[in-house]
Amino acid sequence: MRTGVIAKKMGMTRLFQDDGRHVPVTVLQLDGLQVVGRKEQDRDGYVAVQLGAGSAKAKNVAKPQRGMFGKAEVEPKAILAEFRVSEDNLLDVGAELSAEHYVAGQYVDVQGTTQGKGFAGAMKRWGFGGLRATHGVSVSHRSHGSTGNRQDPGRVFKNKKMAGHMGARTRTQQNLEIVSTDAARGLIFVKGSVPGSKGGWLLVKDAVKVSAHADAPYPAALRPVAHDEAPHVPVVEEGAVHELPPLPSAEEVQAGVAASDAAGAGEVDPGSVPPADGANTSQEG
Repeated sequence: MRTGVIAKKMGMTRLFQDDGRHVPVTVLQLDGLQVVGRKEQDRDGYVAVQLGAGSAKAKNVAKPQRGMFGKAEVEPKAILAEFRVSEDNLLDVGAELSAEHYVAGQYVDVQGTTQGKGFAGAMKRWGFGGLRATHGVSVSHRSHGSTGNRQDPGRVFKNKKMAGHMGARTRTQQNLEIVSTDAARGLIFVKGSVPGSKGGWLLVKDAVKVSAHADAPYPAALRPVAHDEAPHVPVVEEGAVHELPPLPSAEEVQAGVAASDAAGAGEVDPGSVPPADGANTSQEG
């Protein structure tokens, strides 16, 4: 069992296939997805990987979380999530996941928070047909009608479909196909729609109702570590003797000073020196 990923929903578009067909896709982005912790069987009682995505200011992160990020040597993250994995799919702390964690043709389950609609009536929330438009119905055309029975049972059953808060709930869309990926930009193109609004965070996992893809990388697809070119510093071996260039003698220094003075005195023309500010250069008869 591999780890999932934390992705940000960027919006929807379409991709054209080689045969000319176009496929509607949702664009998901992996924004600084790194491993910030790991759970082990002998220490924690279960095996899991903790991932963090996005970026957050240090002043907006609680002190315990700042200590956790500092111990992991990663930047503060905007969102954290934990994924259960098998022993052979554990990842090292600090590793950064790539969009190539999923391959084209693979099926995934996407979990997110649906868009909130606020307080909604029964017709919008549950698809009720409403009451009749005439024959005595005056101001209740969109009401849900009766909610109970007679004196027995004399109450409204739980989970009765009525007006109330709609949306803003955690939902999982299963068996969505991966159309393609872009590792350079960290993008994953999923066929169809996914729950949530633009800019929302999603959890993407391997589909539980479909067999694992044969080309999926194990334990995960990691981004290569970028090594900045540091200035070359020569290594000095202990006890090594380095020869320094010889210093000039006193006679050579004096000869150089005398030559520079003679050259400066001979090249300066008194007539070429400009007069000082406010000086009178006119000649009186």
